[in-house]
Amino acid sequence: MKSSIFSLGNKKGLLGFLILSITLIWGYAWALMKASLDFMGPFTFSALRFGTGTLTMFIVLLLFKVGPPSKDQWRHLAIVGLLQTTVVFLLVMYGLRFVDAGKSSVLLYSMPLWSSLLAARFLGEKIQKIKAAGLALGMIGLITILGWDVLIAQNMTVLTGEALIIIAAISWGASNVYYRKKLKNITNLQVSAYQMLFGSIGLALAAFIMEWGKPLRLTPESIYYVLFTGVLASALCFTLWFIILTNIDMVTATLSTLLVPVFGMFFGAVLLNEQLTLNVLLGAAFILSGIAVSQIFKEKPLPRNPQ
Repeated sequence: MKSSIFSLGNKKGLLGFLILSITLIWGYAWALMKASLDFMGPFTFSALRFGTGTLTMFIVLLLFKVGPPSKDQWRHLAIVGLLQTTVVFLLVMYGLRFVDAGKSSVLLYSMPLWSSLLAARFLGEKIQKIKAAGLALGMIGLITILGWDVLIAQNMTVLTGEALIIIAAISWGASNVYYRKKLKNITNLQVSAYQMLFGSIGLALAAFIMEWGKPLRLTPESIYYVLFTGVLASALCFTLWFIILTNIDMVTATLSTLLVPVFGMFFGAVLLNEQLTLNVLLGAAFILSGIAVSQIFKEKPLPRNPQ
C-alpha cells in the first residue's frame, strides 16, 4: 500500500495553501482551547476534542473505504498517538491554566527545533545552511515574542506551565520523527485516525482519573469549542499534517508551522484581550523572515547518508 493516497508531487502552490490553512486553524484553536477552561477541566476538554476528532476520522475512513492498518503497525500507531496526542495535549492544556494562549502557542512551536535536531540524529536528514539560517531566524522570533521573562524571576506556577509546554514540544518533535521512520508505508488517513484513537484513550483515562466529578458545562459556546478543535483543528489538520510530512522534508515542514504562534498571538489579543506588544510584532517579523529565507533561497540537495 502506498504511504499516501494524497501524493502532491511538485504542486508547491497546493502545499503552501495546505500549510497556511492548518497554521491559521491551529492558531485560532489556541484561543478556543484557553477559553474552554471556563467550562470544563483541561483533560476533559482534550478527551472530548480528540474523541470527536477520532469519530470524524473513522467516518472519513468509511467514506473513502479505507480498511484498518495491519496489526504489526498498531504498536507504532499507539506510540505516535501517545507522543503526539496524549502527552502533548495533557501537558499543553494543563499549562494553559497558567500561561496565556498566545505565549503557549509560541512555546509549543519550538517544535521545529526539536524535530530538526531529532531528524538529523535519527533520520540522517541534513540541515542545509539556508534552512539552518531560516530556522535560526524563526527561533529568534520565538524568543523575541516570549520576551526576557524566562531569564528573570517570575511566578513558579507560570514557569512550571511554560516548562510543561516545552516538554510537549519535544514530544511532538519526537512523534514526527517516529512517524517518518516507522509509518510511511500506510496511508495518511490511517495514521491520523488510529494515532488519534490511541491518543484519545490516554486522554480519556487521564480525564477519568484526574477530573471525574468536576464541573462540566455544555453550552452552545463550549460545544462549538469542542467541535471546531475536534473536527477541524484535529481530524482535518492532523491529516493534512501527515500529508505534508510525506511530501516535503522535516525541516521545511516544521519550519512552516512557526506561523502558528503568530496567528495564536493575534487571536489571543483579539478574542481574549491578551496583550499584543512590540516584541510580539518584532518576533512575528523574524518568524516570517525565517520562513521566507528557507523557502525562497534554495541550495543544491545534499546526498542522503547510505543506509
